[in-house]
Amino acid sequence: MEAADFMPSAAVIAGIRRGIEDYEAKRASAQRQVRWRVPVFVGLAVVFVALVAWLFNAAADPHEQWLSTPHVFLYLGGMVAAMLVYFRALWPATQLQQSFRDTLLPMIFGFVRDVRYQHGVRPNSFDRMPRETVGAFSRQSFDDIISGRYEDFPFELYEAKLWEGSGKSETVAFKGVIVAFETIEPFPGTLVAARKAGKVTHFFRGMFASKMQELSSGVEDLDATYEFRTDNVEAAQPLVTGRTAQALAWLRETWPYDQARVALSGSDGFLLMPRSKNFFELPDITQPIDYNMHVAPMITDLGAMLATAALVRKIGARDEAAE
Repeated sequence: MEAADFMPSAAVIAGIRRGIEDYEAKRASAQRQVRWRVPVFVGLAVVFVALVAWLFNAAADPHEQWLSTPHVFLYLGGMVAAMLVYFRALWPATQLQQSFRDTLLPMIFGFVRDVRYQHGVRPNSFDRMPRETVGAFSRQSFDDIISGRYEDFPFELYEAKLWEGSGKSETVAFKGVIVAFETIEPFPGTLVAARKAGKVTHFFRGMFASKMQELSSGVEDLDATYEFRTDNVEAAQPLVTGRTAQALAWLRETWPYDQARVALSGSDGFLLMPRSKNFFELPDITQPIDYNMHVAPMITDLGAMLATAALVRKIGARDEAAE
């Protein structure tokens, strides 16, 4: 498919441009608010914490060290309070951008039927995704979620970050876009094409994959980078050596960011496309929005992802159904 296949009509584009003009008028106001709110809010927070610290020190034992436990808690509490106040100061800009996305995203994806946009909620399909696709994680967050019907199948597309730990010990299992879709025909079991695991990741994935057997596609390059696992070898082997290998080889050429992953489980299919950048990110409040630079690429990228999902969902279909 060409990018033009996903472009909205001239009337819709005109509506988007009017929305951008309205946003730009409000953006100037929000930018002015943020410009004075940040120094005032953060400055007041710093003054308050300094005052509390002075009173605390005045009442404390003069022989007590300034890095004693009570002092450390005070300083940490002050840092947390300053961060909360800072984000509160940014609220006019944050609220404006989110409100604009709530209106913009359903509008620009006119090629999707029954389109629905959500933000920051748990996607309905997430709990059905085989955990062997990503390995172990204990924390997750979700950003933009778009659902609807593309061609003849329902889908749910969302940004997700799955990880364990925090700070320097944080281990990211996946960050990017997940497309969940209905397969043409149910796969009798679970089939996963995941990133080749290192020793540690392999151990934790094994906790999930104890009943899963590893397969080979017979393609040297793919077997060097992918792990194929299933709980139904008989049904999976023809797919792994056939359409799955073909689809993954094509994905490696068309998705330049990182290694895509695929999973089939019953009537559910999942396409995981890693990307470090926020997919539906709008420019900072200090930067104007341009349709050609910021909006049109979103439409093209989403259309390409759904076209890829349409290809991947044919993996488990009979030849006559896949055509």
